Amino acid sequence: MSFNIAIDGPAGAGKSTIAKSIARSLGFVYVDTGAMYRAIALYLIRQNVQADQTDVIEELLEDISIRIIYSDGEQQIILNGENVTGQLRQEAVGNMASKSAANPKVREKLLQLQRDLAKENDVVMDGRDIGTFVLPNADVKIYLTASVEERAKRRFAELKEKGMEADLVKIAEDIRTRDAQDMNRTIAPLKQAEDAVLIDSSRLTIPEVRDRIVDAFQKSLKFKG
Repeated sequence: MSFNIAIDGPAGAGKSTIAKSIARSLGFVYVDTGAMYRAIALYLIRQNVQADQTDVIEELLEDISIRIIYSDGEQQIILNGENVTGQLRQEAVGNMASKSAANPKVREKLLQLQRDLAKENDVVMDGRDIGTFVLPNADVKIYLTASVEERAKRRFAELKEKGMEADLVKIAEDIRTRDAQDMNRTIAPLKQAEDAVLIDSSRLTIPEVRDRIVDAFQKSLKFKG
């Protein structure tokens, strides 16, 4: 029997950072579903495909192979034999992923892979619809959020640390746009599951958020035991 922790929330809320920390703390496998969608988005960008070209996207899905491997405990995304992990955090890729993820065929392609990983391993999985759609029976569901301003500051700092140009106002605008896209899409929109624990990380440190989630998981084990 495997244990699953589902973490949902908007872009920039710190889901990946927190999920990785929890996975290390509990000895679980970390699964970043957003990276899978970004890999598809990267492929579409390389093919000069627009997000509204639904028929073209669905045809190209047959040419896309995505695998997940783990190196030193870190998830690596392999797109058609190429490790593209380092290319997935670009703003253009994130925006394309948000739009293309609304295509049901894109979601269908990745859904079974995600569920198989959760069935075979103890996982911490983060994304937009993990607790509501991908893993509706997860042992613990978390909805992790933060204010737009705080999320923009975090992304700005991340880009600056990498030596990349960044515009704080533009980042905040992009975050608001992606929130609207994610929350209003027809298929599996971003929303808090009814049984999810809400955590606003705007004024919390990473260890504080991690400890709250680990505590929620341990309480769920006692309840089910």
